[in-house]
Amino acid sequence: MNGLDFEKPIIELEKKIQELKSFTSGKKIDLSSEVKKLEEKLGQLKKDIYGKLNAWQRVQIARHPQRPYTLDYINMIMSDFIELHGDRSFGDDKAIVTGFAKFNNQKIMVIGHQKGRDIKENLKCNFGCAHPEGYRKALRMMQLAQKFDLPIVIFIDTPGAYPGVGAEERGQAQAIALNLREMTSIGVPIIAIIIGEGGSGGALGIGVADKICVLENAYYSVISPEGCAAILWKDSSKAPEAAEVLKLTASDLLERGIIDEIILEPLGGAHRDPQKMAATIKDVINKNLKELKAISSEELLKLRYKKFRNMGA
Repeated sequence: MNGLDFEKPIIELEKKIQELKSFTSGKKIDLSSEVKKLEEKLGQLKKDIYGKLNAWQRVQIARHPQRPYTLDYINMIMSDFIELHGDRSFGDDKAIVTGFAKFNNQKIMVIGHQKGRDIKENLKCNFGCAHPEGYRKALRMMQLAQKFDLPIVIFIDTPGAYPGVGAEERGQAQAIALNLREMTSIGVPIIAIIIGEGGSGGALGIGVADKICVLENAYYSVISPEGCAAILWKDSSKAPEAAEVLKLTASDLLERGIIDEIILEPLGGAHRDPQKMAATIKDVINKNLKELKAISSEELLKLRYKKFRNMGA
């Protein structure tokens, strides 16, 4: 497992425990008491480190390369996924995946940012940074969901919308603005879950939802810590200070009424136990879907509009 800087004491102790277990395997040597002591020490070390994470450390966990992505969660908690492609205008953006799926035998529309595990995959999906056609594709699928009266589940995980010349030429800002407007009038339940990075308009472009949930170590912010540091201090190395100032952690967001719920992660992050993380997310989606389906379409739209109008008040 790739470790972050602050995880090095944990990684070293895990290696030591594994070496002891390997050494005694098949030999008549009983070191079980020593192993047990080290495992107890490891458990306490994890609680000490992960229980006191600062904002920048949570950002680092949110970006962990082994963290589960949208397609991972779709495969773990949904079935019969049929991916749909294209915006019927320019092309198909691999940074956003969309399609029909079944959740607890109920048909839904699922949408989410997708990152890659290696350079080849990341280049294919542009590191999770969507182009205008990605946001237009997402909106097309939301309108399709409304037509068939299907709830929408959205997974957000992007550093931000792609800022390149081509994206701007094809109307990046307009595409995101149109989604913000149109999502306020999609008359079916919408649940958005920030599973990793929630960067700027890139996240908000598919984030106007009835319920907004954030994983414990994910973040949701108007700008990346590095971008903020470059603007405020002309020095991107001050990203840790910027992360604290931005108030981008799940607890900060909940305290300020930006989100509705924090989804707890396995100790050390979602990548430490993806199956457990997926089961927790499944429970949260199920609970919120039941709650939202009991509300009429007209009331749902009123509450959604009021929710976003009240932010920052």
